[in-house]
Amino acid sequence: MADPRGFIKITERETATRRPVSVRIKDWREVYAERNGEVVKRQASRCMDCGIPFCHQGCPLGNLIPEWNDLTHRGRNREAIDRLHATNNFPEFTGRLCPAPCESACVLGINQPAVTIKEIEVSIIDDAFDAGFVMPNIPERLTGKTIAVVGSGPAGLAAAQQLTRAGHTVAVYERDDRIGGLLRYGIPDFKMEKHHIDRRVFQMEAEGTRFRTGVNVGVDISWEELRKRYDAVLIATGAMVPRDITVPGRELEGVHFAMEYLTQANKVVAGDRVASQINAHGKHVVILGGGDTGADCLGTATRQGALSVTTLAIGKQPPVTRPDDQPWPSVPNLFEVASAHEEFGERLYLHSTVEFVGENGKLTGVKVADTEFVDGMRLPKPGTERVLKADLVFLALGFAGPETEILTSQLQTPLDSRGNVARGNRYEVADGLFVAGDAGRGQSLIVWAIAEGRAAASAIDEYLEGETELPFPVKPTDRPISVYS
Repeated sequence: MADPRGFIKITERETATRRPVSVRIKDWREVYAERNGEVVKRQASRCMDCGIPFCHQGCPLGNLIPEWNDLTHRGRNREAIDRLHATNNFPEFTGRLCPAPCESACVLGINQPAVTIKEIEVSIIDDAFDAGFVMPNIPERLTGKTIAVVGSGPAGLAAAQQLTRAGHTVAVYERDDRIGGLLRYGIPDFKMEKHHIDRRVFQMEAEGTRFRTGVNVGVDISWEELRKRYDAVLIATGAMVPRDITVPGRELEGVHFAMEYLTQANKVVAGDRVASQINAHGKHVVILGGGDTGADCLGTATRQGALSVTTLAIGKQPPVTRPDDQPWPSVPNLFEVASAHEEFGERLYLHSTVEFVGENGKLTGVKVADTEFVDGMRLPKPGTERVLKADLVFLALGFAGPETEILTSQLQTPLDSRGNVARGNRYEVADGLFVAGDAGRGQSLIVWAIAEGRAAASAIDEYLEGETELPFPVKPTDRPISVYS
C-alpha cells in the first residue's frame, strides 16, 4: 500500500485544475492545466489498506489500482506504468474519458471523497510517454495466422494490439479517413486531443498492426469476402445508430443528431474542409439529452460562438450526493458538472419536448412542457406548454444499437433481443467470426469496450492456436455494478 496513514492525513480530494473559462473557450486544447506531480503523489497516498479492493470489481478491466497507487506514491514511475499496462492498453483514453466506476466502488468513498484514481491513471501514462517508457512491443515470432478487425474504436484497437503482440498478422479496417472511431470524431479535442490517438497508432504500426482507412466493409468489400481472406474476423463496429425522437416538426431544417454535428466540428479542428458545416455561431441552440454527448455539444457550440445554449432533460435533476437507494459500491446517478457546463449555457430538467416549431421549413423554436409522472411514465403536463427560441437542435439521446442491416444480409448474423450482434460465451458469432464492444454489448463505456476487446483477442487467439496466454478479463454476460444494469 502507499501510506498506511495517508487517508487520515489527507482527507481532501484534489484533481488537476481546469484552465480559466475565459481562456479555454477561445481554443480547442484540453481544458486541464499541466498536472502537479506532487499533488498526484499525495492523492495516491490516500489509497488505504482496505483489505478487499472493491475498485478492482468496479473496473471492468480489473486494473491493479492499489498497486500502481503505491508505486506512484513512491515515485517508481516505470513500475507504475508496467502495472497499469498489464490490464489496460490505453490508459490515456480511459484516464480522460471514462466516468470512473472504480471511484464509485472505492472503499474510502464510504465516508470520504474517493481516491482520485482516474487522475492518477492519466498522470502515470502521460509521464510514461514523456519519459520514453512506452515503446513498441514487437512479437518474438509470427504465427502465420491473419485476422481482420472491423472498426478502430477502443474495442477494435485493444483487440488488434493484443493479437499483434501474440504474433498474428492483424489488419484494422476503418470506414472513416482516420483511425479512432468515436475517439477520433465523437470526442471534442477539449476533452482529448487527438495526438493521444496518433501516438498509439504509431506504436501499433511499429508492432506490426496494419491499418486500412476509408474502407467500408459490406460496401467496398463484402463481409463474406473478408471472411475468406482472413483466418478470423472481429466485428468491432460500435453502436452507431442514434436514438431519435418522434414529435411534430422533426423534419425541419436545423434539427440534427449530435454525432453529425460533433463529427463535422472535429474534422474542422483537424484541419479539414467541411462543406455546409453545421455551425452554432450566432445561433440559439437547444440540446436534448443531459449526458456526456450533450455536454460535448455544449462545449463545441460555446467555442463556435453560440448566442445561447439550453440543455433539456426530461427527468429530474439527479442528487449531488449518493442517495440511500443507490448504496456503495454501486454506481450512483449523480448530478455532474462537466467542464462545458462551467463555461456557458443553461440546464433545464423536467422538460418534455412536445414539438419543433418552424417557418418555411426552418426551425425557429422548441415547444416544451413540464414533465409529470403518470403510472410510472414521463409525460408532458397539459397547460404548461411554452416555446424556447432555437435555430439549432442537437439530439443527444444516446444510441439505439449497431448498424446491422448489411451485416445480417450478407452473413445472416443473428441478433439478440436488443438488436445487438448475438454471441456466445467467448465472443463467437459463427466459426471464425467474433464480436466485441458496443456492437455486441450495446452502448456502453470506453472501459467496457477495451475490456471486451482484450477478452475477444484471447478468444480469437485460442480459436486459432488451440490455447492462449492472453488475459480474458470479462465475459460477454458481465454487467457493471450498478442499480441501472
